Amino acid sequence: MSTSLVNVGGRAGLRRGDRVVDIASASGEQLSSDPMEILRHWNDFRSWAGGLSNDAPAATIDSSALGPPVTAPQKIFGVGLNYTDHAEEAKLELPKEPLIFTKFPNCLCGPRADVVLTSNRVDYEVELVVVIGERGRNIAEAKALDHVAGYCVGQDISDRRMQFAGKPPQFSMGKSVDTFGPIGPGIVPLDEIEDPNDLAISCDVSGETLQNARTSLMVFAVPELIAWLSRYCTLVPGDLIFTGTPAGVGSVRDPRRYLEAGDTITSSIEGLGTIVNRCVPGPG
Repeated sequence: MSTSLVNVGGRAGLRRGDRVVDIASASGEQLSSDPMEILRHWNDFRSWAGGLSNDAPAATIDSSALGPPVTAPQKIFGVGLNYTDHAEEAKLELPKEPLIFTKFPNCLCGPRADVVLTSNRVDYEVELVVVIGERGRNIAEAKALDHVAGYCVGQDISDRRMQFAGKPPQFSMGKSVDTFGPIGPGIVPLDEIEDPNDLAISCDVSGETLQNARTSLMVFAVPELIAWLSRYCTLVPGDLIFTGTPAGVGSVRDPRRYLEAGDTITSSIEGLGTIVNRCVPGPG
């Protein structure tokens, strides 16, 4: 049975299928109820979870109560043009080094949260999100996955009007509006993913499949990204890497396809699950 770390109403939970165990209660308060503390003691959590009996008290998952499984990351990295097919559709050369931007932590929201639209040019981008589980600097590529707690599904929502309003364009604000970073449903540990380097990834908007690819199309795979980032920044538990999006984003389609109030974004990654986010109008 697959397991993952989830955030249920602000409390850390161990998801087993369609049931969830409250970690603090089941561990006799030896482990924290705070999802961030679980990430800071990831090996202890994994050891405890591996020994937890199948008859531990559990409740049925209420998807509407799920929050972002990482609640307060120190850093959120985004990676531009990191899929070969996306670079091709954008008619841009493949980057020689990772193209890094940032998303601010306020953008994070849960796997069933509403996305609040800020203009008529808000775009969708399904992404594999890497969750760091072990601190490191100058991490060797061969050891990079040892520093990963797990993966989850994410959306890098982008207000293209804000992003490209000036010259040169600026990325961070247009991608950091409140609700512009849905993640979840939970953090799936790497040892529960059959091939963490090759996963099916897709995005539907209101029932229409707009993105459908595999993570093996990344220009820079996860170990390369971790090694590159850690040359310059110390990575700490809870840091997130939005690893880029495949072809099919709305801003380069013909005709363009931006999100509208009432749309439902369904984002799925093989072995990690699905997040579903409804688009609602912003103020004014």
